[in-house]
Amino acid sequence: MTKTLFITGASSGIGAATARAAAKAGWNVGLFARSEDKLKDLAREIGDQALVLTGDATQYDDQEQAMSRLAQKFGQIDAVFANAGRGTSPGGTEKGDPDDWKSMIDLNVMGALYTAHAAMPYLRKTTGQYVVTGSAAGRRHIKGSIYGATKFFIHGFAGNLADEMAEWGGRCMVVSPGMVDTAFFDEAKPDKLKPEDVASAVIHALEAPAHAAVREIHLMPVD
Repeated sequence: MTKTLFITGASSGIGAATARAAAKAGWNVGLFARSEDKLKDLAREIGDQALVLTGDATQYDDQEQAMSRLAQKFGQIDAVFANAGRGTSPGGTEKGDPDDWKSMIDLNVMGALYTAHAAMPYLRKTTGQYVVTGSAAGRRHIKGSIYGATKFFIHGFAGNLADEMAEWGGRCMVVSPGMVDTAFFDEAKPDKLKPEDVASAVIHALEAPAHAAVREIHLMPVD
């Protein structure tokens, strides 16, 4: 049976690139994000292997219901990619906006936790894999970066979850890119990583043989 991947933040950037790469590799893909129009455009591009699943990653019920629909459509879920995330306004700790921090943490941290929790019953059935987007900002300290602190959480959680899932043969991988040329930044970054570079790393982990657990892939632009 063809394998199935659920992706949050699938409407653009790394999520959309990973959906394209997974479909090219023969996977079915569940495209989850808030932007229905963008998801429909992407699904038309991919074809019958794609299912549009509109919802908010910060809402547990949205993710749970989306995974249920995906499993009903394709029969099973073999992997999930908790990719949805965003940055925060500048200002560091003293001048930052606590309300904006909470909104970011709800997405970057709780959204990834919701994906993991909702996915476990499906992944146990398929001895599947959880993949999550970390960051170079979660591997080193950056002055005043609350965003980086959310990614420190993700890296810690992914390591802990990897050990938890290993007890029943499941796998967990965090992909941690440096700067990627996406809409995350206000200006284009043509000399940095491309979403397709990160997507290739995700597919590498998903396609690794069952006895090999790729726990982290860290990518940086050459400069």
